Order: sequence, then structure tokens, then C-alpha cells
Amino acid sequence: MEEFHKVRRLPPYVFEQVNRLKASARAGGADIIDLGMGNPDLPTPQAIVDKLCEAVRDPRTHRYSTSRGIPGLRRAQAGYYQRRFGVKLDPETQIVATLGSKEGFANMAQAITAPGDVILCPNPTYPIHAFGFIMSGGVIRSLDVVPDASFFSALERSVRHSIPKPLALILNYPSNPTSYVATLDFYKDVVAFARKHDIIVLSDLAYAEIYFDDTPPPSVLQVPGAMDICVEFTSMSKTFSMPGWRMGFAVGNERLISALTRVKSYLDYGAFTPIQVAATAALNGDGSDIAEVRSIYKRRRDVLVESFGKAGWVVPPPPATMFAWAPIPGPFKHLGSLEFSKLLVEKADVAVAPGIGFGEYGDEHVRIALVENEHRIRQAARNIKRFFSTVTDGGGDNVVPLTARR
Repeated sequence: MEEFHKVRRLPPYVFEQVNRLKASARAGGADIIDLGMGNPDLPTPQAIVDKLCEAVRDPRTHRYSTSRGIPGLRRAQAGYYQRRFGVKLDPETQIVATLGSKEGFANMAQAITAPGDVILCPNPTYPIHAFGFIMSGGVIRSLDVVPDASFFSALERSVRHSIPKPLALILNYPSNPTSYVATLDFYKDVVAFARKHDIIVLSDLAYAEIYFDDTPPPSVLQVPGAMDICVEFTSMSKTFSMPGWRMGFAVGNERLISALTRVKSYLDYGAFTPIQVAATAALNGDGSDIAEVRSIYKRRRDVLVESFGKAGWVVPPPPATMFAWAPIPGPFKHLGSLEFSKLLVEKADVAVAPGIGFGEYGDEHVRIALVENEHRIRQAARNIKRFFSTVTDGGGDNVVPLTARR
């Protein structure tokens, strides 16, 4: 039977191949250490859970909510942006609550994209950044993901050679999967370029609070004039360990927020009201919950880099996010990221995310998520070291551990 038109535009979901291997191995009794999906294992802070329980006892909260978010939640998000970035937002016209940043991106694509519109998107990147627009009839032109001069070279070429002129540019810093962090100067140059060429800027800032250097990642909306062309998406999933709660926001340009709000009004009634009440309390908190989450990920990052390095796999320390973007070790590079990821499940009982799942330019890397505790990360490193020790050099009979290759 012929596939539907929009389904045909979507490639096979490569992560599912690794997921099937994981499930099969676990069914066979293997203890798989899952560093693949970015699914936080940390519990939601107790005060947030308590607020949810309090709100859910009120039967009035069981009715339909409001698609764009309850007023108190939108005010709380405005307060967060004012404190964190020094950006003033109108809760009535410049903020809409979303069911996570993923839904926000997908529905923004529905709101603004006409068939054939060109969207400029970093590669590798989180899949919804590209496929939300592909499902809406858009055409993707890939950009270098590194936030430096090479980004602007690719940007210039894309605008020069795109017919029609690009509609929108997608940003994601701190980046999933690469963990790159953008500077405010980078954003200033992006905004100047986008204003010159009349391009919408859509910024995914889901990892704004998961950083390990002294300087917090900035918001593009801090740039003067950015509000004329930009919308930014944030999520509470990682910041407050609330992934299953599905709570995020789109903020910024009033016209774009209005378009998104209108589309959402036809599609959903918003998150369950007690979730929104609890999310309001989280945003109005003193920030200690955020700091604790950040410190846990930093410790895990340090353990990962150290223990995997000792195992023979050099992993560059990520400056932000809950991921490490790790080059495939030399003896396995020819396999590509999907086959290497399968091999790790089969031979080391460790699951990672193949880089090709984030775009074809990610195929020489895998993404490692910091979603297991420090003990399990060290165990993963030991498993990998044992596997690497059996690798033959040059296809011959001599076994050369990777640690001897450095």
C-alpha cells in the first residue's frame, strides 16, 4: 500500500533500530546502560510535585484549560526572562505556553510555512527543527552548526542561492546534539543579517540552564531589535527534570506568537491545569532546584569524560547541555554512527544515539546522554574498555587495545 504524502517525506527513524536492539538484549537478560535518549532520570523537585498534588485536589482544575497557558504561568515566564536575560515580555501578547518545545516548533511550522518555503537549519540538529517544517511542506537548506565565521559563510551562500528567499532561520544554542554555545556577539550578527534579509529567527533555548562554565548562555532576545523578527522556545523538561509533564513556552515577536496561538487554539486546550499551576511555582522559585540539576549533570559530565578517556575513547567535554558529542573512535569510523551504535549495544551493553539521526553531517559522531548516575557511567566505561580490548588492528589477528593506540 502506498504511503501517505507527508509520511513519505520522513526518513526511517534511525533511533528505532537501536531501540529494538536494546529491547531484544534486555529481553535476553542483558543489563543495558542506556545513554541514548535524552530522558532525564532525576526526579522532579518535591516542592513542584507537592504543588501539583495541591492543585489537583481542586475539582475546578479538572476542566478544560486554556491553550495559550493560564495567566499566572505566562506572568511567571515573563518574570523568568526579566531576571535571567533582562528581557521584558508582555504576558498577554508575547508569550504562549506549549506542550514542550517540540510541540511549539511543530505548530509554529504549521502556522508560518507555505508549500515550498525555504527554511535554514543547522545540521546536525534536533530532528523536529527540520522535520516540523518538512511535514508542513517546507524545504530545508542545511547550515554549519558551529557558531563562528563558517556559520555566516554558509548563511550567505544559502540566501544567495535560495529561490524563493528563505522564510526562517533556526538556531539551537546550547545545541542538541553538539553542545555548542553561542555568544551574544554571535546573536547580534545573526539578528543584523536576518533583519537585512527579512528572515524570521526561531531559537530553541531548551538547554539555557544546563551549562558548566561561569557564563550563562544568552538569549537571542537580548539583542536590540531581535523582538521584531524572533521567537524563542524554552522547555521545563531538563531545567526542572519535568520531561513527562510536557511544559514549554514560545516567547517573542507578537505577530509570530499570535499565529502560533491561533493554530494551537484549533489543536489543543493546553496542558492539564494543575501542571500549569505547578510549573508556575517552579518558575517563581529561588533557582536552587535549577542549580542542583546543573551540578549533577556537571559531575556526570566529568565522570564520563574521565572514565571513557581511560577506556580509550576520547570524549570532548561538553560546555553545556546534558549530552556529549563524541567522535567515533578511529577503528570504527568506517562503520558510521548507526552501525557503531548497534555494535555498542551488542558488544558492550551500552546504548548511545547515532549521530546520523540528527542529520547526515552527524554521521561521524554519537550522542551520549548524561541520564545515568556516576556509578553506571563508570560501568559503561568498563564495558566499553573490555569491548575495545578485543578489537583487531588492521583486520589481522593481533589484538591491540585502543588504549595502546593513543
